[in-house]
Amino acid sequence: MDVLERIDELRRRRGWSVNNLAMEAMLTQSTLNNLYVRKAEPKLSTLRAICGAFGITLAEFFRYEELPQGGEETDELLRRVESLSPEQKRALLEFLRASEKK
Repeated sequence: MDVLERIDELRRRRGWSVNNLAMEAMLTQSTLNNLYVRKAEPKLSTLRAICGAFGITLAEFFRYEELPQGGEETDELLRRVESLSPEQKRALLEFLRASEKK
């Protein structure tokens, strides 16, 4: 999966249009449209802004390709976790860790 495909995947998971992503990343819509028209990879600063809009780090953005693909339930869990706030993610992680100990 290339960088633009990954951006599209994350955008679609959230139900965002290119315009929504531009607003969330505080980029112009023309900046994002130019990436798609040229099929070019974004500059690092642009990719950082996009990752910020998705609430992920650059490492998380690229690490995804290394993760095994799951079934429908795994995909749904990932989509739901991605939409959580940082506080909710921490609470969920604490819950999962506590569940493993039992």
